Amino acid sequence: MSFCSLHRVRAPFLASLLVAAVLAPSAFGQGPYGIESDTETDGGAPRSPSPTQDWHYGAYVDVGYVGNFNFPDNHLWRHRATASHHNELSPNMGLAYVRKDVSTASRWGMELGFQGGRDTEGFAFLQGERRIDGSDVLRHIHRANVSYLAPLGRGLMVTAGLFNSLMGYESLYARDNANYTRSWIADNSPYMMLGVNVQYPLREDFTVATFVVNSYYHLARPNDLPSYGGRWVWRATPRLTLIQTLYGGPDQTDTSLEFWRLYGNHIVEWKGDDVTVAASFDIGTENVAGRVGSPRAFVMGGNIVVRWHITGPWSVAVRPEFYWDRNGRWTGAEQFVKAMTSTVEYKLPYQWTNTLVRVEHRYDESTGVGGGFFKDGEIRPGVAGLTPGQHLLLLGVLVSFDSP
Repeated sequence: MSFCSLHRVRAPFLASLLVAAVLAPSAFGQGPYGIESDTETDGGAPRSPSPTQDWHYGAYVDVGYVGNFNFPDNHLWRHRATASHHNELSPNMGLAYVRKDVSTASRWGMELGFQGGRDTEGFAFLQGERRIDGSDVLRHIHRANVSYLAPLGRGLMVTAGLFNSLMGYESLYARDNANYTRSWIADNSPYMMLGVNVQYPLREDFTVATFVVNSYYHLARPNDLPSYGGRWVWRATPRLTLIQTLYGGPDQTDTSLEFWRLYGNHIVEWKGDDVTVAASFDIGTENVAGRVGSPRAFVMGGNIVVRWHITGPWSVAVRPEFYWDRNGRWTGAEQFVKAMTSTVEYKLPYQWTNTLVRVEHRYDESTGVGGGFFKDGEIRPGVAGLTPGQHLLLLGVLVSFDSP
């Protein structure tokens, strides 16, 4: 198929993928606190569980109360998609799923899940981006994909449909992260991808992957061209893992190559017996079509997550971060953000269920031409007042049910 013809294929191609994938977790399932879990692979080598261990099902509920000391009239966290409703009890996430893992004994896998809650309202769009038809219904699909482990060399894994993003350390689901609220780079990069990905372990400690997806955000439709990317994962030592993901594609109505978006995600994670330390750094750029001179937009962000299991059910986590959106292309406002998040967690397991209770404090400071957070009162009728700083104090209860 020629490159020119691809632009007419993106929408029907990916629509058909979703229909086909409704037969289907992914080969890239996100594990607790970031980097993909080894449910299906161990250092790149496929596992061989018994058939009775292949099938899994479960459910998850996340309810939180985020107290915002600015007391904004609209109860909203400006420019954020997750945990964005404040000073009210908020059902942020609920989901149910079923999946079949792949293995050398059973090479076909699938994943199918449905979700709802306030965290599903805007997680798959950028500010002002055109959405695909039916996006308000499709946002309720948690995962929908089919996988096949081809018997080639060390095992070639192919996954098609809606799968967990190959980009980023944090998950859309708070239970999979060390902190309850997500970082700025997490909320402004894909949580999911719609398309096809292929991964192959070149060595036991080094895996490469490539993907073709419909767009930067899977429920956005700036045009009909697909986007492309690749990733490598190197487990340098049993405790140290390095990951790089690169993305490139047309994310504006003008699909000329000069207006393609380029984005890079970089992760280093060290896992000790009780302490996990992870550093993430993202950088992205694109020329902005339709503006005089086609200015080049830049975005950059980074954070460090430190999680310490103190004893028994108790853990703590801290995450300093920064985020710079020079032209407002990612958040919708030109701003520089600094933030610090501190979390205390109590874990209560019972048979097939896990209950996490988290108390978290977070301070964000946003400066720049378009920076600031909502506050109590209006500048003038219909225009909310803004302030540079924002203190949040929250309580989150996350209950999971997962089959053995």
